[in-house]
Amino acid sequence: MTHPEAQQRIAELTDQINRHNYLYYQLAKPAIPDYDFDMLLEELTALENQFPDLRLPDSPTLRVGGAITKEFATIRHRYPMLSLGNTYSEEELRDFDLRIRKILTDSPEYVCELKFDGLSISLIYENGLLMHAVTRGDGIQGDDVTENVKTIRTIPLRLQGDFPSGIEVRGEIIMLKKGFEKFNEERMAKGETPFANPRNAAAGSLKMQDSAEVARRPLDNFSYFLLGENLPFKTHFESINALKNWGFHISEYTQLCPSMDDVLAFIRKTGEKRHQLPFDIDGIVIKVNSLAQQQQLGYTAKSPRWAIAYKYKAEQAATKLLSIDYQVGRTGAVTPVANLEPVRLSGTTVKRASLHNADIIEKLDVRIGDTVLVEKGGEIIPKIVGVDLSKRDLFASAVVFISHCPECGALLERAEGEAAHYCPNEDNCPPQIRGKLEHFISRKAMNIESLGEGKVEVLYNNGLVRNIADFYQLTFDKLLGLEKTIEASGTKKEKTISFRERSVQNILSGIEASKSIPFEKVFFALGIRYVGETVAKKLVNHFKTMDNLLKASKEELLEVEEIGEKIAGQLEAYFKVDKHLQTIEKLRAAGVQLEQNTDASEKLSEKLQGKTFVVSGIFSRSRDEIKELIEAHGGKNVGSISKNTSYVLAGEKMGPEKLKKATQLGIPVLSEEDFNNLLV
Repeated sequence: MTHPEAQQRIAELTDQINRHNYLYYQLAKPAIPDYDFDMLLEELTALENQFPDLRLPDSPTLRVGGAITKEFATIRHRYPMLSLGNTYSEEELRDFDLRIRKILTDSPEYVCELKFDGLSISLIYENGLLMHAVTRGDGIQGDDVTENVKTIRTIPLRLQGDFPSGIEVRGEIIMLKKGFEKFNEERMAKGETPFANPRNAAAGSLKMQDSAEVARRPLDNFSYFLLGENLPFKTHFESINALKNWGFHISEYTQLCPSMDDVLAFIRKTGEKRHQLPFDIDGIVIKVNSLAQQQQLGYTAKSPRWAIAYKYKAEQAATKLLSIDYQVGRTGAVTPVANLEPVRLSGTTVKRASLHNADIIEKLDVRIGDTVLVEKGGEIIPKIVGVDLSKRDLFASAVVFISHCPECGALLERAEGEAAHYCPNEDNCPPQIRGKLEHFISRKAMNIESLGEGKVEVLYNNGLVRNIADFYQLTFDKLLGLEKTIEASGTKKEKTISFRERSVQNILSGIEASKSIPFEKVFFALGIRYVGETVAKKLVNHFKTMDNLLKASKEELLEVEEIGEKIAGQLEAYFKVDKHLQTIEKLRAAGVQLEQNTDASEKLSEKLQGKTFVVSGIFSRSRDEIKELIEAHGGKNVGSISKNTSYVLAGEKMGPEKLKKATQLGIPVLSEEDFNNLLV
């Protein structure tokens, strides 16, 4: 085939396959059998391999990925990605309607949309071609994840029909429930830790370096907002329909509502069936339909005045408490877990729920055989929130918290002022040992990705690792051929963990790479009680080396900012144990970083010098990232609000008590956007 012939055929195949993709994924109306589609794609792939210079920017072969992104470039949003005000009350929605009517001369109509529980994305098109896909980031700028987004089949690479030359389309990247369940099963079969929920799985996928791996994940996208200059539309609903015609995936549940009564009817109707939807939602977004009215209403500092999100309250269910188990964590904390008569709640079957600690059990006065009320906190983690006393057996006796560790038999301890009971046998209690091993390899610690939870269990059961230093004694011969069938986490299904040649090489490479992890993360990875990431960083910044920490007296430890009696006492006790000192020396001999190699005092600026921040709530990025940014600009993070606090940085779902205390003390409360403005 000549070059011109190949160019013509590649153009034909690209158009043809993109059309079939649109029919299949957007309209759910496939026009040809899967086999015929695969043959077209195979022909196109072969031609592009033979004539790589002829591959078009909207080639459907981009859907399978293959690009490797080491670092994601930062792109500033042309239109800021603001957050929405939230409400759980129909009365507040009527107040929202009343406020709008006071400003507008004509009565508003509304558009109701599902509030998808996923990851916001901004898609930028020029002359119909997808040029950039950018995460929300801090609302002002985000990460360029274009190569990964191109693998999502419900996002058009080239628009169809009559469209403006330059547009920006906002959407939500999600993972459907069925796809999520299958994806988690595959992860567990490979010995990898399952994701907690579809949102986490979707968010984690977009920041992967290998787009081919992203292509294998069941991601979907719903587009819901159009931006651009001189757009030919008068209403939001009209623009949404245009998006559908151009090839975007639009939710079929989007509805035009002439009045607030219609909005409330839509909310109630959707609330009744939301758990039957094929994806997770946590509410309804209500927008004024008229674009002219939107412009008239304008914006506050952090959200549009013409839109609001209604959040559904957590669903409750009543069921019977059958028994209570006691689980031991890596720090020795003992957590009571309720075994329940299975009950449907928020679309899933709940069999277990946390009781937290002895104080909660006493406060609830929960007893075996009681009918209890179960709620999903944040729609994810079940918890017992009450007891139906009218159904209590008169002879039911109060629950007595256990006195000895259920795993090793050690007498439990409870420090004054603490809610949790602890097993003190930290070096010989099996779940504590396994917990410390899993903590050591975790992403925020030594980041040995090739060792998932299942693999650590196999290594422990085979006697190959008994403390964290043992990871560095593992060899190819010790690992090759190991295999064990275990129960998959959180299920009754079994999975087989196999150590084959490739996985063993990955494990050893991951362990070797961990030797370059900075000292502050190594210190956090030790798993010392009360030493979280922030405390580890402060101690390492102060003492610089492990040797200095080992020699530090309790008084010297107390000199470090935010190190109180409890942490100093725990560190002093930890360093007095010979076994711990031996482990540290083994890590040193293995080449693990036990000194601060970089100048931790190096900062981006002094804009926040002398300012202290309390960070609370949920933000567009992780709280860890925000805290690092505060320190990089000279500020300090503190854990609690006091008269010496400079600012409270408040995200969504910030605790009402913290907000109340900040108000009482007259401390400025910043939104994420306010915080970003401090750094400009």
